[in-house]
Amino acid sequence: MGTIVTTAYRPTADTIAEAERIAGELDIQFIVRNKRSIDRIHADEQSDILVASKERLEFYPMGKTEPFFFHPNSAAFRTKRPLERDPLIEVSGLARGDSFLDCTLGMASDAITVSQYIGSDGNVVGCESNLNIAYILKKGLSRYDAMPHLTEAMRRVRVVSLDAIDYLKTLDNGVFDIIYMDPMFTEEIKEASNFTPVRSSANMGQLTDEWMEEAKRVAKKAVVLKAHFRSQDFERFGFERRVRPNTKFHYGVIKIK
Repeated sequence: MGTIVTTAYRPTADTIAEAERIAGELDIQFIVRNKRSIDRIHADEQSDILVASKERLEFYPMGKTEPFFFHPNSAAFRTKRPLERDPLIEVSGLARGDSFLDCTLGMASDAITVSQYIGSDGNVVGCESNLNIAYILKKGLSRYDAMPHLTEAMRRVRVVSLDAIDYLKTLDNGVFDIIYMDPMFTEEIKEASNFTPVRSSANMGQLTDEWMEEAKRVAKKAVVLKAHFRSQDFERFGFERRVRPNTKFHYGVIKIK
């Protein structure tokens, strides 16, 4: 199944130009909207849909009428608290200027929070294997300006359109201080509902021995896992589980010696 790009319901010259530019960048077809609903376009074109509107870029996977679009999500409030107390930063042992690889970028809220903490001397990279989601994240991180206190942090996050294992295999030993993975929860969590429209399109791969071996090879300081509290991956892969009472997910860490 392919992807097409179109405009919002009532297009303007600017949104038409934007949609045509996206079609060229992604080498996909631009389709005239003709005031059709998303359901109608899905039925007519049998494709996933990118929609260029005045406010934002939206992604509608086949069969979905709720869009995925970029928003800083939980980073908006996490970065207004003392960052050294953020659970991810605390368990990771991150320091200013460190390098951080987010193997499961998602809505990029973890990557933005880390970028805000480690500052301009740091390096934050996130992997997203779905090309449509990766494209929206890249554009959103480079353009979103509704939260000025996060602008610089967002601009510093680099999106890599690759599966995490494939990207890790391209890297030398010990080139990232922290390797982080937050696989799609096998048990859906209500708080993660912002990602719901693209759950069927996102990479649902769970941790594997190969993934872990590559992560430990590339990490200089630690490998960090976030998973549902019922997950057995902490014990299976040797993470030191950090229990968080009254929360639905825990963190785990493997320190690299």
